[in-house]
Amino acid sequence: MAPRRPEGAGAFPKPVEPPANERPDPAQLYAALDLGTNSCRMLIAQPKGNQFHVVDSFSKSVQLGHGLEAHGRLSRASMHRAVQALQICRRKIERHEVRRMRLVATEACRRATNAPEFLSMVERETGLKLEIITPEEEARLAVVSCAPLVSTRTEQLLVVDIGGGSTELVWIDLSAVPRHERPRAIMRLHAGFHPPESPFPAAKVVDWISVPLGVATLKDQFSDVQDDRARFALMSWFFEENLSEFSPYNADQPREGFQIIGTSGTVTTVAASHLGLRRYDRTKVDGLRMTSDQIDRVIQGYLRLGPDGRRQDPRIGRDRHTLIMSGAAILQALMRVWPTDRLSVADRGLREGLLYAQMCADGVLEDGPY
Repeated sequence: MAPRRPEGAGAFPKPVEPPANERPDPAQLYAALDLGTNSCRMLIAQPKGNQFHVVDSFSKSVQLGHGLEAHGRLSRASMHRAVQALQICRRKIERHEVRRMRLVATEACRRATNAPEFLSMVERETGLKLEIITPEEEARLAVVSCAPLVSTRTEQLLVVDIGGGSTELVWIDLSAVPRHERPRAIMRLHAGFHPPESPFPAAKVVDWISVPLGVATLKDQFSDVQDDRARFALMSWFFEENLSEFSPYNADQPREGFQIIGTSGTVTTVAASHLGLRRYDRTKVDGLRMTSDQIDRVIQGYLRLGPDGRRQDPRIGRDRHTLIMSGAAILQALMRVWPTDRLSVADRGLREGLLYAQMCADGVLEDGPY
């Protein structure tokens, strides 16, 4: 049986609709929608303690950025696929009577010359009003989503979010924050990478970068290279070249107290392959720590399979097989630049960050450790 493919960070099992008399109060519900270059994803959740409980979810590959690299515009077919997915999201929002929500679009809409036309089309046909967020906010929300996975021993943190159209990297110095406060200090970044003065210990954002290369855009740049291994090597080195302006690139970072957290469909797919999961299980993937050797073995296994073998591999999934090697090329470059023994796998991302940010702003999360 084919696995439920990890659609990206934050993929959740399909929620079970509770009886009408047990449904949550709509006033307590929040929605977060992320329309990316490759996928349309949404979560509906309610605050629960210092976390949240997912009430409903949606995730579908829409390939909104298909052809964008060549033409600079969203195609009619890709816009139609996205609108169809968004109509499902609207129905879920209406069914749950959600009143608080953030509906965002990212790199494909940032780059497309016809994005305003597309957003008008979405509002006209679905009633949903999407906002295009900046690369900085996208990076910040990805970081916030990973707060529960930050170790109290971490002094230097690198969070990497590999998307369809871009990859965000954020380097954070936690050395001045007391150990027990470090996850919470990450959560406070929802207010900005350089928040105003606060009585609480602050996480220091050393640098961040949004590289306009994700699994879809990087794949498109090297689509004319026929040899599978040569294409993979070129993608990996090309991505590394685009990191040269990131200030910690050449820093001599100690291994002790250094943590990399990776969030994306690439990272969760590599983790599922490492675990040999024929059916995806978020509880086994989210928070998993993989060694660099384990990651390399999975990637080398993908290369040995070749395009046909990857297409048939149930651990990768039908929607991911064409994108897994461009994502793996990015992941390999990161592990090459910052040699570290382990990568923390996050099955969470922009949607979770949007939910945390809304709930923190409203003060509905309980104060306590993450």
